[in-house]
Amino acid sequence: MSRKASGLRAWALQRATAVYLGLFFIYLVGALAVAPPADAAAWQAWMSHPVMSIASLVFVLALLVHAWVGVRDIIIDYLWHTGVRMAALALVALVLAGSGLWALQTLVLARLA
Repeated sequence: MSRKASGLRAWALQRATAVYLGLFFIYLVGALAVAPPADAAAWQAWMSHPVMSIASLVFVLALLVHAWVGVRDIIIDYLWHTGVRMAALALVALVLAGSGLWALQTLVLARLA
């Protein structure tokens, strides 16, 4: 049995992204509990720091991969008609790509301002 057929790659991606999402969330809650930004300018300065920008970008990418793997597996498991399955996968891919581009735009604009 090949790795591709066994679902090992999807399983590993789901677990790796879940770990990063969890760790980033714990960091975010802790950082905001200890020293919350006082106003919008402080929030923007915190988010535009290079380390936070990169960590946020990796968070968005991990969230998109995590969502894609999970929703793709659900669609493949429960939608048996090939046409409906392909349409659903295309719709999910379009929504996730649009969300990723929107998040990237937001992070870039926060960095430039």
